[in-house]
Amino acid sequence: MDLMDKLTILTNGAKYDAACTSSGADRPGKTLAAGCCHSFAADGRCVTLLKVLLSNSCVHDCKYCVNRATADVERASFTPEELAELTMQFYRRNYIEGLFLSSAVLRSADYTMERMIETLSILRYRYNFWGYIHAKLIPGASPELVRKLGFLADRLSVNIELPSEDSLKLLAPGKTKESILAPMRQTREEITASGEELVRYKHAPRFATAGQATQMIVGATKETDFQILRLSSALYKKYSLKRVFYSAYISVVEDSRLPALCTPPPLLREHRIYQADFLMRQYGFSYDEILSEATPDFNPYLDPKCNWAINNPQFFPVDVNTAPLGVLLRVPGIGPTSAKRIVAARKNGKLGLGELKRIGVVLKRAQYFILCSDNPRGLRLERETTVRALIDPKIFAFGAEQLSLFDGAAARALPPMGEVKSVSAGIEEAVLCLAGKL
Repeated sequence: MDLMDKLTILTNGAKYDAACTSSGADRPGKTLAAGCCHSFAADGRCVTLLKVLLSNSCVHDCKYCVNRATADVERASFTPEELAELTMQFYRRNYIEGLFLSSAVLRSADYTMERMIETLSILRYRYNFWGYIHAKLIPGASPELVRKLGFLADRLSVNIELPSEDSLKLLAPGKTKESILAPMRQTREEITASGEELVRYKHAPRFATAGQATQMIVGATKETDFQILRLSSALYKKYSLKRVFYSAYISVVEDSRLPALCTPPPLLREHRIYQADFLMRQYGFSYDEILSEATPDFNPYLDPKCNWAINNPQFFPVDVNTAPLGVLLRVPGIGPTSAKRIVAARKNGKLGLGELKRIGVVLKRAQYFILCSDNPRGLRLERETTVRALIDPKIFAFGAEQLSLFDGAAARALPPMGEVKSVSAGIEEAVLCLAGKL
């Protein structure tokens, strides 16, 4: 098979993996859009990566996967030499700065990992390529191979895929919870040991200096948003993950255990989960503050932070001239950067709305929850008025979604939000519900 045909097949096969910062970058005249993604290096630089599979021939028959064993797709595999040479050709032409390497399970987990290790070894030692590399661990691979790959790659990830063990048994019988968590646990331990070794000897080999990540599919099974957030929170704490990525399920196969083929991907739900994930990582929220067993799913009409603020009126209003940093971060419209600027700026005098706007506070949301020098009593509006002001009417017409890998109506479609006859009727119904009047 021609090398370009392989590249087309294996970059298209890789686009469903969302475990990087963004995908589907369009660089006309340089490389295939499906084969580019962006990620952040250990030093914070945003780098463009070649995103590709080593092979799309798989021994597993995971029902949600486009590359499953029973899928009617064209198969292809790179040799380690082919992929290393191809990567260097793109790098020399300044199309990319690194590599995002994943693979279907070819023959066995160990065999696939050995080929990935050989590919990276050629890049590192034959071509002397020391750019950023993100490599996907294969569940079930031996610890020795995980260790070897970790010293070759900057970041490792193993996809947890489904939010519960029951879902794995249902849709991915070839995988187990332990086969996924074992390399994740080993990666955490190896990173810790590598860091301790570097303290004693600055030339010690570095293990996955950019940490590890994982991905979960949203919408393939019946888990609630609360269950997904609870799992993500546990993964961050137990395995020191840098990121959990979420991928709205795209219907690729007809199966009674999966959503129907005509079901649009839940992109709005994915977007809300990403917003909540950011609240846990950057704002100090715990998963059970954002959602609970009683309210296990996100409100589609408000972002999670606004929804929390509306449902916790006892916390507000917050005086921006006296509140500590952690309290400021709870205010809608105030992010980590603007909160730090407020703490620094108020040392020189009282802050009003004008100063807050210059600092970068989004007053369109924050004004309903704060006190400041020229608004010492707050707006004191009814809950219904505040809710009405915070709802974005565009959500009904266009949707609020995470940047998608895919074009077409299916990628732009919103998930069902109930029987809404019109945009205005839907907004009014949402306002009354959130204000406790419906």
